Amino acid sequence: MGEFEVDGEEKLIVAAKYLVKELRSGKSLTNNAKKVLGNLLLELSRVGISEDRDEEYEIGEVELRLNVVSEKIITRDVDESMIWDLGSGEGNLYLDAVNELRSLIDRLDGSSGLGKTGTEEVSLRKAHDVLQTAMARLEDEFKHLLVENRLPFELEHSSFRSVEADHGMEEGYMASFGAASTEDLILETDNNNSRRSSGDIVVDLINPVFISDLKNIANTMIASGYDRECIQVCTMVRKDALDEFLYNHEVEKLSIENVLRMDWATLNTNIKKWVRVMRSIVQIYLLNEKALDNQIFGDLNEIGLTCFVDTVKAPMMQLLNFGEAVSLGPRQPEKLLRILEMYELASELLPEIDALFSDHPGSSVRTEYREVMRRLGDCARTTFLEFKSAIASDVSTHPFPGGAVHPLTNYVMNYLMALTDFSHTLDSLLMEHEDVEDLNIPPSPDIINPVMVEEESTYENSSSPEKFLAMTRHFYSITSVLEANLQEKSKLYKDISLRHIFLLNNIHYMTRKVLNSELRHIFGDKWNRKHTWKFQQQATEYERATWLPVLSFLKDDGSGSGSGSGSGSGSGSRNLRPRERFQGFNTAFEEVYKAQTGWLISDERLREDVRTKASMWVIQAYWTFYSRHKNTVSEKYIKYTTDDLERLLLDLFAGSPKSLNNSYRR
Repeated sequence: MGEFEVDGEEKLIVAAKYLVKELRSGKSLTNNAKKVLGNLLLELSRVGISEDRDEEYEIGEVELRLNVVSEKIITRDVDESMIWDLGSGEGNLYLDAVNELRSLIDRLDGSSGLGKTGTEEVSLRKAHDVLQTAMARLEDEFKHLLVENRLPFELEHSSFRSVEADHGMEEGYMASFGAASTEDLILETDNNNSRRSSGDIVVDLINPVFISDLKNIANTMIASGYDRECIQVCTMVRKDALDEFLYNHEVEKLSIENVLRMDWATLNTNIKKWVRVMRSIVQIYLLNEKALDNQIFGDLNEIGLTCFVDTVKAPMMQLLNFGEAVSLGPRQPEKLLRILEMYELASELLPEIDALFSDHPGSSVRTEYREVMRRLGDCARTTFLEFKSAIASDVSTHPFPGGAVHPLTNYVMNYLMALTDFSHTLDSLLMEHEDVEDLNIPPSPDIINPVMVEEESTYENSSSPEKFLAMTRHFYSITSVLEANLQEKSKLYKDISLRHIFLLNNIHYMTRKVLNSELRHIFGDKWNRKHTWKFQQQATEYERATWLPVLSFLKDDGSGSGSGSGSGSGSGSRNLRPRERFQGFNTAFEEVYKAQTGWLISDERLREDVRTKASMWVIQAYWTFYSRHKNTVSEKYIKYTTDDLERLLLDLFAGSPKSLNNSYRR
């Protein structure tokens, strides 16, 4: 049988060659040639008819399936109930129909290379219309699943505590600095000193049961060429969720102008919110948002990244705009701790920002974040430097009552204590822009500052740690400016003894704050020893100025002079008789008592030390004089016993003025 088939094929080829030869000769075809040509055309037509019938059969089958699938999709579209509310099974059946529809469209597009018939064109248009209907329905279903299965995100993953950074700052003081109250400097940090790692906390932003359904819908839409619509829906819903989170935590959409017009109390509240929310958003929310997009879009990495960036970009820019606005505001000292907190947090979160927005779609967020962080750092540094200038220019016109610790001293020392919480951050900022001029900010023209030169020498030989060199230099400079200012303020007191009490109080307060805080590691042992000596020296000067004039009446050699606290005995006690000496002492002591009971030494231990030393001066001298003359002087001139004097001395420096009745007698 095979031999006959080959023989027939060979005869066909010979006949074809013959026909071609005859046609090329230009002669009229013979009857034989015409017969061969007719047979050839007949055979060729049979072959063509067979192939056409096969293609027609295939197209008919496609159109049949198209009608079936279209009916399923259109029927479901008429039903307004959500498909996936009936379960994933129903949803998958719908996706099967859509995927088959897309396959049928591909077959219709690839059929009949010689052109499509009118029927085929109609079928193809119908198929595309049905596909568009299906995509609109899937878009709605996708949105419905995202909205209905969204899970709330709360800040319960972090616990916070309030740390009073002011440590007792004087309320209402430093109006020139812009401080409104001690509460202006309350920092809110987490339990791990603002350095807690998120530890990749996993939070479900969408009910995980429906992730596979979302992924299946996304795959179908993207495969059908509707990736843009899919991204838009996902972005819209997820952005609304993030906006709602910000709204629920009172993070407002504020323009730069809004922020710059805020009073400090309002701004302070908003900064605390910003710090709390920024940490949770970056370390927890964004991390899980990106993971969610990766789950939904699977291997389509570029689409997932685009959806993630489009979702979070606007809310992130909202937060960054607030940071920028804060950095543009006035450089007021009460803002420094908050700005440092913002900068430190931004620095801490930078690696996570770089990782989250490492690809091209997120480059703009990454760039803006770095710029805002830089501006916050510059703002913190310049605010700190202007703080030193503000201390130098704080001028008083009246002495502070009672010679107590001045509010400026309280504010500055507690401010420095608060800054130690940001030692690494502040030191690095100062080191980056180290400038000799920064360390020698001139004080107010009214302030002569011999202390600053002395303190610079102390610093050069200090035993303070080397790891905070820049900050240490600036802290030395600040305390030297403060001491120079206090020296000027002490000159407002007319009473020399009160000048010494004022300096004693303030230098002791500075020293105690350093010794009892992290400042001791900044200033070092030498500064501490030197300032301990300084306030002890003021105590000694007070004793001499106050009690030498009073006790001069009890010296038999008559070397007395007047009282340092306005005793009125300036005429001296030379050549006075014993009874006159008792009278002079009584008057001088009563004047000291009246004045110095109104003076204030608030530190209990220091107050007791000064009283004890005063008692040692007075009681010993009085007892010696009393023992020598008690038998020769009438009792009416001996007004006080040593016990009386000892009790009275306990009333000094309580801040409550008292006077002694002329007939006082115990």
